[in-house]
Amino acid sequence: MNVGTPESPRTPDVRRYLRQFLGDPRVIDLPWLGRKLLVNGVIAPFRAPKSSKAYKELWTEDGSPLIVHGNALRDALRSVLGDDYRVELAMSYQEPSIQRGLDALRTAGVQRIILLPLYPQYASSSTGASLQAAFERIAEWNDIPAIVTVAPFYRSEGYLEAFTERIKASAPDTFDHVLFSFHGLPERHIHRSHTTCSGLLDNVPQKTPISGCVCETKDTDGFPSCYKMQCHATARALALRVGLESGTWSVGFQSRLDSKWVQPFSDVRVKELAQSGCCRLLVVSPAFVADCLETVIEIGEEYAEIFEEHGGQHLQLVPSLNATPRWVQAVADLVRTA
Repeated sequence: MNVGTPESPRTPDVRRYLRQFLGDPRVIDLPWLGRKLLVNGVIAPFRAPKSSKAYKELWTEDGSPLIVHGNALRDALRSVLGDDYRVELAMSYQEPSIQRGLDALRTAGVQRIILLPLYPQYASSSTGASLQAAFERIAEWNDIPAIVTVAPFYRSEGYLEAFTERIKASAPDTFDHVLFSFHGLPERHIHRSHTTCSGLLDNVPQKTPISGCVCETKDTDGFPSCYKMQCHATARALALRVGLESGTWSVGFQSRLDSKWVQPFSDVRVKELAQSGCCRLLVVSPAFVADCLETVIEIGEEYAEIFEEHGGQHLQLVPSLNATPRWVQAVADLVRTA
């Protein structure tokens, strides 16, 4: 399961996608009326034309890259897993829908369903939203088979090795700095996973910023669902495997909507690095296992422009895992051990 993509890059289809995506209370956690007014009256009407332009640039002859790479991964998994498994791709928003994927499994008479959200790090707005959508639809069935969910796999050796291969293929030693850019979240979403930062900050109000807490430096199980902890742990693990020295890499969070999202912001880091004399910057986005708008356009083009505008010479995006052989094997391992 993955987030989803518009049916086409046309503005009406992008608007429809944004309304469904941003209308999910796990994504924008406002009361129903406030969320509806914000999404339908402000965000979707004004953001759709701009996003449509970006999607048109991203779109391929075969469609949205997220669907193209998702289908390729699905087909490769079918081949690797064999006849003992039935593999379907489903999106939380738009098509192919979770409803369609589950109906296919139900029709096939499967005895056990493995739900695999394709998000390495846990977030309520991604992993939680996909699982909730699946659970709600399965709950309507008369006969419910065994249900298994695959946990966030940010520590999985297969996932880390697959991304390590991608990074090494980009020759990181020829760059001045490596930025690990993860998708951003409102800080309040992270506070809901933990409000005390592993016990170091007792009785901290939820509105208190969490930058500088222990989750940035330690792999703690005190709050195992902390998105920020999982992102920093991912970056450290990849930096170690690639052989990056301290000071030559950093972490940022992209796609923010306002200043109350988790920091540091990736676009700000790109600007700062360029201004500090960094000439060549390599950017990795380990929160995405398939290339999409946030990687190809936001990082590969928009961040590249920011970098060059402020004195940098070259910014390069490390391609995502997509359907590379090592990633296919890693996903197959996650399924077999579920």
